Amino acid sequence: MTTWHWVRHGPTHEKSFVGWRDVPADLSDTAMIERVRDDLPDDAVVVSSDLIRSVATADALSAPRHTRLPHEPDLREIHFGVWDGMRFDAVAARDPELSRAFWEQPGDIRAPEGESWNQTMARVSAVVDRLNAAHPQSHIIAVAHFGVILTQVQRALRVSAYEAMLHKIDNISVTTLQHLGNDRWDVARINHLP
Repeated sequence: MTTWHWVRHGPTHEKSFVGWRDVPADLSDTAMIERVRDDLPDDAVVVSSDLIRSVATADALSAPRHTRLPHEPDLREIHFGVWDGMRFDAVAARDPELSRAFWEQPGDIRAPEGESWNQTMARVSAVVDRLNAAHPQSHIIAVAHFGVILTQVQRALRVSAYEAMLHKIDNISVTTLQHLGNDRWDVARINHLP
């Protein structure tokens, strides 16, 4: 069994879409970071997306006891294309029907010049499958993004994308999913804040 401890990066305080745009995380809540670090297993490898908000959060959570893996570009957030950096009301005004369908019917609907939920799910799952094979019976701490984590919640629960998106994933929260083999998963906890 490989156990994934998904941690959402620290808050960005952005009031707009943030996908592949590289913005820093606020890691000033050192007490929260320490609680999460203490909650994570000692014998783990650590991986993060290559965006600075995830890399810096992984740095803050890593301890000398952890083995750090190379950053994974395919653990980036959903690519919002032209919406990245736009406020939600501006996106709704620019693409009213598309933006509504994007959230209400996630799947193959793409942001303009971006990607769909299903494309995000495929690229993230490929990384997870590769690391499951490389680190069997291990603990993996993966610092990533809201959408990335929810793709794996969807996979583990075997629910629709819309149902997965109903779950809250707070910044610096831990979602623990256990890979039992043959694409069988167990969900230990979602959005845990120690």
